[in-house]
Amino acid sequence: MTTAPTPLPLPAPTDWLDWVGTRADEQLARTRELVDGLKSDPPAEPLEVLRVWNDAQVALSNAASVGSFFSEVHPDKAVRDRADELMQAVQKLDTDLGLDTELYAVFAGLDGSGLDADAARVLERTLRDFRRSGVDRDEATRERLRALSERALLLSQDFGKNIREGVRSVRLRPEQLAGMPQDWIDAHPVDDEGLVTVTTDYPDVVPFRTFAHDAEARRALVTQFLTIAWPDNDTVLRELFAVRREHAELLGYATWADYDAEVKMIGTGSAIGEFIDRITELAAESALRDKGVLVERLRQDRPDATDIDGADMAYYAELVRKEQLAVDAQRVRTYFPFEAVRQGLLDVTGRLFGLEWAPVPDAGTWHEEVASYDVSFGGERIGRIHLDLHPRDGKYKHAAQFDLVRGVAGVQLPEGVLVCNFNRGLLEHDEVVTLFHEFGHLVHHVLAGQQEWVRFSGVATEWDFVEAPSQMLEEWAWDADVLATFARNADGETIPAELVHAMRRADDFGKGYDARTQMFYAAMSYDFHTRDTDDLTARLRELMARYSVFPYLDGTHMHCAFGHLDGYSSAYYTYMWSLVIAKDMFSAFDREDLFDPEIAGAYRDKVLARGGSRDAADLVEDFLGRPYTFDAYAAWLAE
Repeated sequence: MTTAPTPLPLPAPTDWLDWVGTRADEQLARTRELVDGLKSDPPAEPLEVLRVWNDAQVALSNAASVGSFFSEVHPDKAVRDRADELMQAVQKLDTDLGLDTELYAVFAGLDGSGLDADAARVLERTLRDFRRSGVDRDEATRERLRALSERALLLSQDFGKNIREGVRSVRLRPEQLAGMPQDWIDAHPVDDEGLVTVTTDYPDVVPFRTFAHDAEARRALVTQFLTIAWPDNDTVLRELFAVRREHAELLGYATWADYDAEVKMIGTGSAIGEFIDRITELAAESALRDKGVLVERLRQDRPDATDIDGADMAYYAELVRKEQLAVDAQRVRTYFPFEAVRQGLLDVTGRLFGLEWAPVPDAGTWHEEVASYDVSFGGERIGRIHLDLHPRDGKYKHAAQFDLVRGVAGVQLPEGVLVCNFNRGLLEHDEVVTLFHEFGHLVHHVLAGQQEWVRFSGVATEWDFVEAPSQMLEEWAWDADVLATFARNADGETIPAELVHAMRRADDFGKGYDARTQMFYAAMSYDFHTRDTDDLTARLRELMARYSVFPYLDGTHMHCAFGHLDGYSSAYYTYMWSLVIAKDMFSAFDREDLFDPEIAGAYRDKVLARGGSRDAADLVEDFLGRPYTFDAYAAWLAE
């Protein structure tokens, strides 16, 4: 009788440094042992070769998860630094394996004709990985590729560390907090010098730029926010882009974008530019119309204003929604206390996907504010999740899902971590939407964590599809009936349906200029990786003028803290590409019953649970019964 896998046992609070090192070192040693066996005495059957390779990849992914996750979130800097070192060891081994000609020969000599579809896909993808690593290049080229890979990782680590540790702040007089919610003011006491410190962390900067009446204070904080990690990361990025360009050229690609896009839905680098221009054109009319409304409202306060920039945009968008669209965000937030939202999210997703979330109070996590839950489906535990949702020093500054363990059927349970930086009190509705979005990745990780092959486990689809399931889950955070199940104010009153409907109408305001802003980010991501640029800020200004409808804010260098330039590299377009697909998939749901079990079950089983076992386009077509189109997205944008 096979014993069911159990969650990863975590250490006592004082043992983290040793545990992180031991966990990664043991898994790396396991990887090397299995690979050595494959090279010295490979199994006779192709399927058995792939199974040994799968075991090696499981071990390598376990080591990588420990390094990548704890380097970003552990409260002890010594642990974060140790995890950074471990990631260097992981990357080195991964690079060495990809350039190992003996290992490649084992796979190149396999006859895959008798393999089933999944195993054949593993073999095809493995051979593709070797080719993309440069294993077929001459020895000098392979050594250069090895050096470039190691240098790229060090630069990526520096880039992330500079952002994590680059928190900035402004000190303001108490009267400059006018307009802020009272609970926010209460959480920011006046210091001994009679001033209040406001930081560039999300729980400070997002509400401040939205509600603070003092234009000078808003501009000061937004400017600091847009100069995080400057000038250090400007230097880091220029070298990182150069390393990636050389890497792609050595492998025979015209640009890094061509190399990167080869394994994505979009296929080619040039198609990225075409997609960006297409969305830019689609959004133009809506963007300029709504921006004009903002400028007109700004003129009521500053009659000589001719344009509006990032220091004022969020504030005046909120005024327009409040004054013209009857939505007061400060009233809205009273219905979203953090604890209720967290439980509501679990209840909604549990009902939607047939999941049960059982609290694990004794999970022994890395911080006391982390909440852990076992995940069950049909009465069987299928994974564990951890919610690390509040800011602290040295922690990852954005919102993301991290793997702690990638699930493999019968071997190990999937475990994922949601890392965010939310207030502990009331949430803005935008933060509720963000929480639903990021939780979508976590659900995807767990449901797709029941695969036999680790390379198909979890969020293992093409990278320009991974946001689509999360973007679609956002829709449940906009539905009045869904919100009524958990959104209540301090008096116990449920959020009124008419307010939610007004919120949806107000959310439509600005979606055109939001799309144009996203295309500016995407163009920057693509352009920086396809041309040699000495002055990144100057080029940023040019791209902003072309794609965004808002002007550059003098003295800022937002690329230095735009973390997606590392992880997404040239492919930030993927957020909008995924949104096109998300809107199309959502069209299959009944707007009058978002919990329809037949539709939700089909989506769960045909898209989420399949992980990377099929191409994303095929998963979507299987669910929709047809290929995906732009139609739903274009209709939404035109509403």
